[in-house]
Amino acid sequence: MRQLKTDVVVIGGGTAGFGAALSAARKGLSVHLLEGTSKIGGVMAFCPGMPWGAAYPSGVIIGGIMEELAERLFAMTPPAAEMRPCALENFGPEIQYDHDIATLTMFEMLEEAGVAVHLNTFALSPIMDDKRIAGIEACDRNGPMEIDCRFVIDCSGDADISAKAGVPYSLGDETGAMMGVTLSFFMANADWDRVFADPDPYFRRYAAKGIAEGRLHPDLAQLYLMRGFHRDTVFCNSVVIRNVDGTSPAEVSRATQEGRRRAHQLATFLRSDVPGFEDAYLTNLGPTVGVRETRKLEGMYRVTGADLAASTKFDDGIVCCDNPIDDVMRSSNAMTHDAIVEQGAYYRIPLRSLVPRDIQNLMFAGRIISADATAFASVRGMPQCMGMGQAAGTAAAIAMAAGTSIQNVDPATVVADLQAQGVRGLGNEFLAQADCL
Repeated sequence: MRQLKTDVVVIGGGTAGFGAALSAARKGLSVHLLEGTSKIGGVMAFCPGMPWGAAYPSGVIIGGIMEELAERLFAMTPPAAEMRPCALENFGPEIQYDHDIATLTMFEMLEEAGVAVHLNTFALSPIMDDKRIAGIEACDRNGPMEIDCRFVIDCSGDADISAKAGVPYSLGDETGAMMGVTLSFFMANADWDRVFADPDPYFRRYAAKGIAEGRLHPDLAQLYLMRGFHRDTVFCNSVVIRNVDGTSPAEVSRATQEGRRRAHQLATFLRSDVPGFEDAYLTNLGPTVGVRETRKLEGMYRVTGADLAASTKFDDGIVCCDNPIDDVMRSSNAMTHDAIVEQGAYYRIPLRSLVPRDIQNLMFAGRIISADATAFASVRGMPQCMGMGQAAGTAAAIAMAAGTSIQNVDPATVVADLQAQGVRGLGNEFLAQADCL
């Protein structure tokens, strides 16, 4: 059994884990980041090309690490990212980027901060000491290891460690139904001018024809086709598989194989029936389905749809958001993108929704935060997950410096620290609507 020791263990290397590890390390803490796959980025790794949506509530970037990463990409020659309007209803501006350069840049930022990144490494269980986590049992190809730590930040997406530590949770919505999983891909060598000449952003007329002829799955009634970062590439985020328990490896494997079949069917249909795809070909098929929803943990506060609809600016808010209710095919339900706040308005995600009631040295960030099903469908955007991670890493450093539990940390101190890190729209600062396009 290998023995390691660190200040902070961050579980999961998605955008939330990236933000948490980077912010904690920049506070002078030793940080070990455990990622179960061969790549950091989370959704960026599973769904290469997925835009960073909701980065600009009220037309103003959320700031912090998200802005720093974006600015690094914007400043490259040629630029590796750009801000664009989203063609889909109720979504605001988004950042489209070169996936591989963005991932490389994230790795470099973690290296610069001194984060120890463990790829292909699984966190297996917490080592409990009453209401504290004394360490993490983990495993890589060389076998098991124990990592003694002072603090744990769970950004895993499925919250296995938090659940095993005893944090209560719910699965899916009030009926237990979880959002559909998606296998995404690109069509390269498409003709943008002809592909996007149709005024319907969802290509419903073509989809109806494919379904009627038995060439497309009935769930493909709306085709989510978006311009990729590079000219004449089209990002296809259409293949959704319902009723998959994302905590079950067997079900995820089954869904991935079914997704591959549907993706190839869709690619064939696009080439034969949609103008502009005649010479295009499928590429960058995701390595596995992207899972949107599994466990939602119980925190000190549960964010609700009513909070969002009221554009609530929580005093302990740590990141701003105006994302619509992007609800993706739970059970028999349809795909919706309902606006939750009025145009130009936004809400804040509270720090309390990242903090468990009892475990004294644990926080969680990303799509496992404490939220009801309605709120969850909005808060889960990648920029907000990165912001949540940044807040968690910052709060962990403040708690350890003060020698107190995370539940006793003064939220105002965390908010002020995040403001000093360039996070916008917090505390007494409010975002003024900007025309950013």
